[in-house]
Amino acid sequence: MRHYLPIEDYGLIGNLHTVALVSRTGSIDYLPFTRFDSPTIFAALLDKDKGGYWQLAPVRTDVRYQQQYLPDTGVLLTRFFTPEGMAEITDFMPVKHPDQPSALVRTLRVLKGEIAFRMELRPRFDYARAPHETEQQAEALLFRSTGPDGHQFRLLSSQPLTLRLGDVTGTWTLAAGAEASFVLEEVLPDPEEGPPLELAYYAGPAFEETMSFWQQWADSSSYSGRWRETVLRSAITLKLLTCQQYGSTVAAATFGLPATIGAGRNWDYRYTWIRDTAFTMYAFLRLGFTEEAKGFIRWLMDRCESMEDASELQLLYAVDGSSQLDELVLDHLEGYRKSAPVRIGNAAAQQFQLDIYGELIDTIYLYNKDGGPITYAFWQYVSRFVDYVAANWQRPDQGIWEVRSAQQEFIYSKIMAWVALDRGILIAQTRSFPAPLEEWRRTRDAIYQDVYDNYWNPDLQAFVQYRGADVLDAAVLLMPLVHMFSPAEPRWLSTLKAVEEQLVTDSLVYRYKLTDGADDGLSGEEGTFSICSFWYIECLARGGQVAKARLYFEKMLGYANHLGLYSEQLGTQGEQLGNFPQAFTHLALISAAYQLNRDLSSPHDQTTPHARWYV
Repeated sequence: MRHYLPIEDYGLIGNLHTVALVSRTGSIDYLPFTRFDSPTIFAALLDKDKGGYWQLAPVRTDVRYQQQYLPDTGVLLTRFFTPEGMAEITDFMPVKHPDQPSALVRTLRVLKGEIAFRMELRPRFDYARAPHETEQQAEALLFRSTGPDGHQFRLLSSQPLTLRLGDVTGTWTLAAGAEASFVLEEVLPDPEEGPPLELAYYAGPAFEETMSFWQQWADSSSYSGRWRETVLRSAITLKLLTCQQYGSTVAAATFGLPATIGAGRNWDYRYTWIRDTAFTMYAFLRLGFTEEAKGFIRWLMDRCESMEDASELQLLYAVDGSSQLDELVLDHLEGYRKSAPVRIGNAAAQQFQLDIYGELIDTIYLYNKDGGPITYAFWQYVSRFVDYVAANWQRPDQGIWEVRSAQQEFIYSKIMAWVALDRGILIAQTRSFPAPLEEWRRTRDAIYQDVYDNYWNPDLQAFVQYRGADVLDAAVLLMPLVHMFSPAEPRWLSTLKAVEEQLVTDSLVYRYKLTDGADDGLSGEEGTFSICSFWYIECLARGGQVAKARLYFEKMLGYANHLGLYSEQLGTQGEQLGNFPQAFTHLALISAAYQLNRDLSSPHDQTTPHARWYV
């Protein structure tokens, strides 16, 4: 009988178009096919009985499991240790060429002894809503959805298989040195002329090409500091969440994984949030990966060219830039550990969140500085965004946490409005672009004064979540990180102290207290937000508390799963909660590591810890 594994028991593989999650026990329990936001063919992670899966493992149950990535790659190795011997599966998705189908390759090897294996392939098309039919075709088995989409794939196997009621099973005994290969391959609707790819190609050349791709990409990083292996693992994870075709990124690999077990805090994160992608590009640029930033700038240019007004910028889009992301509940799925509802689409696409302009313009500023000069044609779009923020910075919104109740004037949105004006001014000055600089400066300074005066709570001695509130928000940790306030600013230091007292436990940070903060309209408790933990660590480092920051950074590394992956939150037992893995957490880890490494490498600066903060 199948059961739900912990969220952290999975590894991520992908082909820069979609991803799959592979469990420690050798089961692929999640695969949207063939794009990040496509309907799934495996979703046992969200319904163990109905969702569909692809299990390959020893027949015995007394098995010890182990997983690791091959060095500097997105290729995953799952090992089985049994009383009879040792074996391993290599799982990968070949980085897709434009004229090739998406594929998932599994190669089983016996290293020692003689082991009996069982395979079960139980696809469930269209989020387990569409039936399918299966037929033998030459050397492959063809699976075809009988739903409206008519999606199909084929299975190549080096071992004999049994077909029953549309599913496939197989049982074999393999001795040391033996291999078995399996490929799940997309059937293209209009395939190019020529013979289909063969099993030998996937098991041989495709593996070598995939290994070479990832290792060459990792080697192109300019980062050579401390924690390089950890930093590169986070970078590879971000790359796996980046769409090669469009240049956009998704916020997380999954949908429907709960922030609270048994409650309704379950969202679809397989889309391109302007905020998340902007921060991801910041992380890539820090590590020297400029091509990814160029790809995003091209994607953004396409969005700009389709807008008549800056107000049309959405909070999130599909990876191809389309904007219709209607939210729908899949009520036939029970959800991870019965955490219903399971949602696809995301109604937050229609929210107004002012902060996205700040994150976007900050990324463009960094790209213009470190990635390559932007064109004047693009600047004209950017300047419209700055003008829009200048005219609308006092509007209430839903804020970074996307509350689905009343809008507020959130402090984070004001911080990022200041960033939008500040970075717009810097770009214009650096490139001598035409711009109403005096008007922008007056607005930027007015925002600063508004935050300093009107978001300060004298009773709490801290800046608060929204105008008139008496509750703290960990989003204020961005204040020194985006250079709005110096780490030595007295009101900032007092705010940091208040955040530590109310929201921080050791290295773990809550975003805000649900009972006191903005009403998000949902029930249930939350875990700590790992992105906030890494923000906090970077704040400590920038403020001169480098030893404490390093200790907490090392502690946070201990909360990663066995492969160095993080979801959005950590529960009371240190378990991963929320969609997995999540880009936000990994990009914040990279930023904190970058800052810490710089501070630790420049001990002479520690006598004046605030002398070089605005860099």
